[in-house]
Amino acid sequence: MFHTTVILLLSLANLAMSIGRTQSTAVEGILMCGEEQARGVLVKLYEHDTLTPDELMDSAETDSHGKFKLSGSADEIGTIEPKVNIYHDCDDGIKPCQRMLTVFIPSDYISATKQPTKTFNLGILQLAGNSKEKPETVYMPK
Repeated sequence: MFHTTVILLLSLANLAMSIGRTQSTAVEGILMCGEEQARGVLVKLYEHDTLTPDELMDSAETDSHGKFKLSGSADEIGTIEPKVNIYHDCDDGIKPCQRMLTVFIPSDYISATKQPTKTFNLGILQLAGNSKEKPETVYMPK
């Protein structure tokens, strides 16, 4: 029974992607680690899904000034829910694993086209700070 349910859910997800409409988004920003630009930080743009794995839309590392710009598109029946995952070692001492900060992009920055018509500017985002003081998931206001 479990296997049948899983197969059914995966089939429905594939069907939804094949009949969904193309939507896109773009995001840019500057990452800082204290007073320094956060160079070489991995940033990934995803389309967040609840029942299926998130869909990678784009990824890049920040440049020597901590800047990044990502864009991508996905097919969904409903509205896509884009998010940016930032993987960094800023201010985490000797911890062997990277911290991940997730920022959800407001729906105002979703285009109903393959190429985005607007870019969401995160501005300057400070990565330094104790994770107990700073949330690891940020929902940006419209």
